[in-house]
Amino acid sequence: MKLQGRIAIITGADSGIGQATAELFAREGADICIGYHTDREGAKDTKRSVEQAGRRAVVVQGDVGQPTDVEVLFREAAALGTADILVNCAGKGMGGMPVAEMQDEMLERVLRTDLLGPLFCCRAFIRLRKQHGGKGRIVTISSVAQHLPTPGSAPYGMAKAGIGSLTRSLAVEVAEDKINVNNIAPGLIQTPMTQERLDDPEKREASFKEIPWHRAGQPEEIARLALFLASDDGDYVTGQTWTMDGGLTMNWGGA
Repeated sequence: MKLQGRIAIITGADSGIGQATAELFAREGADICIGYHTDREGAKDTKRSVEQAGRRAVVVQGDVGQPTDVEVLFREAAALGTADILVNCAGKGMGGMPVAEMQDEMLERVLRTDLLGPLFCCRAFIRLRKQHGGKGRIVTISSVAQHLPTPGSAPYGMAKAGIGSLTRSLAVEVAEDKINVNNIAPGLIQTPMTQERLDDPEKREASFKEIPWHRAGQPEEIARLALFLASDDGDYVTGQTWTMDGGLTMNWGGA
């Protein structure tokens, strides 16, 4: 087992990539703090899967965009012990809103969830690890939107690009503490956030045409990369963004 005896805090662990990551980490020996925002039933499903793997789990509700909620998350996670791993997976999508029509409420919500949320969680995790002698792993799930133009959802692209910058900066800041900081930028992955597009034959065909692999990725595929980065296998990797998109960014604009 690659994470035997480790403790992981995973935000957005109620569905999609976060849920798949929590379940895989548990099978690899980690106890899991399951962070979620609104989908309590999904979080309960994740908890059941973690416990079926023979590991401990705690479920914590909160909004990662609120520093006070992040404090609660880390306080409740302490019931498992001292966290070794942080996976920032909570996120909010958006679309169909050009900048000229941007609503302030939506702008703030997306930036708070997708950019400030990971920053708040990283800050709490780094403080925790420093108190316990350093070491630890941070993996943030962003999106290929950090590399590509996102017309109609500029704040989303801004936030994801910011995650890439945050990853690079933090990796250098905490290198002496031996805390690894990495980022995964998935392409089209089959999750509740993308299911409507994948269920529409025309939208699905248009999406697959742009992807050289001609399919959506599965949450478990992203989880396996997160496992590599969170385990000892990824010890010599820090400050990097790992794009996992079936070749989408290589083909963008050329199909």
